[in-house]
Amino acid sequence: MYRSVELFSGAGGLALGLAAAGFHHEVLVEWNSTAYQTLLHNKRANFRPVKSWNIVQADARDFEFSSIEKEIDLVAGGPPCQPFSLGGKHKGYDDKRDMFPVAIEAVRILHPKIFIFENVKGLLRSSFKSYLQYISLQLSYPYLKKKENEKWEEHLSRLEDHHTAGHFSKEGYRTVIRLLNAADYGVPQKRERIFIVGFRNDLCAEWSFPKPTHSEDSLIWAKWVTGKYWEEHQILKKDQPKPTSTELIQVERLVEKYGMFSPIMERWRTVRDAISYLPKKVMNHELRDGARLYPGHTGSEIDQPSKTLKAGDHGVPGGENMVRYYDNSVRYFSVRESCRIQTFPDEFYISGSWTEGMRQIGNAVPVKLAETVGYSIRQQLETASSS
Repeated sequence: MYRSVELFSGAGGLALGLAAAGFHHEVLVEWNSTAYQTLLHNKRANFRPVKSWNIVQADARDFEFSSIEKEIDLVAGGPPCQPFSLGGKHKGYDDKRDMFPVAIEAVRILHPKIFIFENVKGLLRSSFKSYLQYISLQLSYPYLKKKENEKWEEHLSRLEDHHTAGHFSKEGYRTVIRLLNAADYGVPQKRERIFIVGFRNDLCAEWSFPKPTHSEDSLIWAKWVTGKYWEEHQILKKDQPKPTSTELIQVERLVEKYGMFSPIMERWRTVRDAISYLPKKVMNHELRDGARLYPGHTGSEIDQPSKTLKAGDHGVPGGENMVRYYDNSVRYFSVRESCRIQTFPDEFYISGSWTEGMRQIGNAVPVKLAETVGYSIRQQLETASSS
């Protein structure tokens, strides 16, 4: 059994995925009361694997990591992303909501074999380039702690000196960063997020991010070459939309590339794949009125992966979390439909109002993506343990 600790757990997307990949969470720390109630409700409902989790409602900055006595294999979490979000104020390291220092402190104290942190694509903005390097070097050398009253730029210079000098310590980590699109791993959503993963040096591990398993090419092929997509959904020829000019160009390119053979990968999953065939009675499936189209809020096409689900005031009450049909009619996703888009199980309950539910879902890591990355990490742990 591989033991983990998770910070900033939110509604539990990352935690569910990692649990499915074979990690047992010794502690989950979540501050938001509604997200905490979501986790607590599912624990009390004996939902596997949540029923065995030790869920703590606390500010991660106040949590005593030294109180965890067992050896921890993995520290994981999604530090709050508002400081780096493309929709936020872009304060980054000047934003008090930046929780990366807490994540780094957890790694320093718990000294896990591996860590995995997820964050928004906005962290790759050129204005945050130096700070991302700072985060990476702190995680690589957590023992080289920031001194009292030392500015972060000064600490970065010290870390750079240490790194370029080629210092090797078993206390350090080999850190890799990759931007992943959830759609490429079977999630019905175009959701780009960065993942920061580190393996402790003494593991001597060789690891890389899992290769994509799904592609847009395969979706185009299934729609406009074989027609299997429409057959799967029992949509008659007369009810099928016409391919766009862009899609026709893609078809020509694919036929030239593959000939009579289909693309090797599975196809991208779509909104229709996700929200069709919902049971008549399912939790969190109340529909909300008032959806409308306007510039910047055009919804997600029914036969494409959804756009990135939004969290917070930006986009949620405004209406970006909508499904759009071919007649340009739109409606809001229910919380349950959003859960399906984020690959949460239907049996997993989300607490709070529609707005609070969408906030939790919009902040979550897609369960399937977390499982895919987590499983590849667990495989590497098993290889390192047997060598």
